[in-house]
Amino acid sequence: MAVEELTSDPAGNTLRAALGLLPRGRRTSLPDLELVRRGVPIDRDHLARYDRVCGFRLSDTVPATYPHVLAFPLAMRLMTAPDFPFSAIGLVHIANRITVSRPVSADDILDFSVRAADLRPHPRGQQVDVVVSASAGGSAVWSAVSTYLSKTSFSGSSRSSEHSFPAASAVWRVPAAVGGSYAAVSGDRNPIHTSRIGARLFGFQRPIAHGMWSLARCLAFFEGRLPGAYTVDVAFKQPILLPSTVSLHASPSREFELYGKRPHLVGQVTPE
Repeated sequence: MAVEELTSDPAGNTLRAALGLLPRGRRTSLPDLELVRRGVPIDRDHLARYDRVCGFRLSDTVPATYPHVLAFPLAMRLMTAPDFPFSAIGLVHIANRITVSRPVSADDILDFSVRAADLRPHPRGQQVDVVVSASAGGSAVWSAVSTYLSKTSFSGSSRSSEHSFPAASAVWRVPAAVGGSYAAVSGDRNPIHTSRIGARLFGFQRPIAHGMWSLARCLAFFEGRLPGAYTVDVAFKQPILLPSTVSLHASPSREFELYGKRPHLVGQVTPE
């Protein structure tokens, strides 16, 4: 696999990003490429804005979901490459696994690597993993596998049968502004989250909340009760249409479920 090391934030290449959003022909392979970015500092002001949007307390310890935001420019560079099989616009984040090897401090300087893996079919299209690793001082501290769906079938929103949900541990009102607020702090400006027209083009009645916002909001509920090293697995079910009211159920074993009239996500925190 070829390795390309970047010495600056690739997000500034707007022409490349715009070209990467154009529709693409059918491809059956992934870029044979790993992108590397070393020496990424943590901006405390940006971290504070992220904490506020996602419901975390302000802290010198970085939330488990925050390195995803720092690595997002690299991931976008990969997903807008000419040989990436899908257009980046309209991709739906359907699952995520994050492993925290040790707490990440706001003082850490991080080295990131990003690659694509496991292109495979999905009942509504095709899916692919974006694999991200972060190290500090030469030691692995964090990793994530984000699974994205490229939909080729939009018929569908299956009508959900009646669900029986567990008792709520918390209830949150999710305002329409969450889509734009999280887009601003994360850099993920996919129009399915910020535009009614953009959302409708991809089969949603209204903009939907970012999956990583909903995961972060759930993990904020566990603040102060998470081990130093752990893995969190989450499957994103039905999208959260904005605005909405959602309920969280969290078990003593750190299983959790976010739901409204339908299930939105289910997850599990497992100590390492």
